[in-house]
Amino acid sequence: MNKIYDIAIIGAGPGGISCAVEGVISGIKNIIMFEKGEEHSMTIRKFYKDHKRVDKDYKGQKVELNGNIFFNDGTKESTLELFDEILKNHNIDTKFKSEIESIKKSNNNFLLTTTDNHTYHAKYIVVSIGKMGQPNKPAYKIPIALLKKVLYNINDCQQGEKILVVGGGNSAVEYACYLATITDTTLNYRRTEFSRINESNAQNIEELIKQKKLKTKFGIDIEALEDEEEKIKVLFTDKTSEIFDKIVYAIGGVAPIDFLKKCGISLDANNIPIINDKLESSIKNLFIAGDILFKSGGSIAIALNHGHEIIKEIQNRA
Repeated sequence: MNKIYDIAIIGAGPGGISCAVEGVISGIKNIIMFEKGEEHSMTIRKFYKDHKRVDKDYKGQKVELNGNIFFNDGTKESTLELFDEILKNHNIDTKFKSEIESIKKSNNNFLLTTTDNHTYHAKYIVVSIGKMGQPNKPAYKIPIALLKKVLYNINDCQQGEKILVVGGGNSAVEYACYLATITDTTLNYRRTEFSRINESNAQNIEELIKQKKLKTKFGIDIEALEDEEEKIKVLFTDKTSEIFDKIVYAIGGVAPIDFLKKCGISLDANNIPIINDKLESSIKNLFIAGDILFKSGGSIAIALNHGHEIIKEIQNRA
């Protein structure tokens, strides 16, 4: 666990894959890549229809590839096959089903913590998470009348509201602990004990529960939501029900914006990471790649070029 990687890459989409492959080709062997999904290129797998045409010049954007990955027009399947092959050929150390919870500066390096509390150290970071990523939503139906009252972060929560937070990870606990200091808050987790939260969050929630500032519903799940005179009636599996002004789901798949803010990365008015001409964020030695840098989405070819440019800059600094 004391190993210091040269580069840690967050996200195994085109931008992350490009960084990893270009890094290995350039002679940087000490690289690790994290992907919260089960496989690489989850945006392509989940959001592209089977046999969908995939063009190098996305939406007419003419892009000349500068790196070592030969990508051309094809289909969803051929694109995935290309990335399968180059990852295999270059033996990239990839941690699948591994979601990064936080990135913090640690002396001259970075400390990365996963949602299951594993830690890693790296000299450089590349964040290349997909813009199309969305927070997970519950399996049961949300009534249309309640859509504006069902949230996936706490930006629109206000003092004086009765709020239910749902989830058992660090984000859910942090949301609940903060809200409990300003308003009537209940935390619902389907299990009786937490298995994925860090020590600081565990201490905070224990203290708030002890002080009776935070209400809890542990070991039970939600069966359904109903519209109750413009409020949310929550039906629980223990056959009880309760009415809330708002409900906040923090059940995984945290939106990229929340993650970027948590890491301290500065964003512009459109919530796009602020970078310099080296693709470096507001945090020194932390780079951004891929479509998260574009308001309406970028292209695979541009993401591949980002990887090439970032590796060149890291080589210059080494």
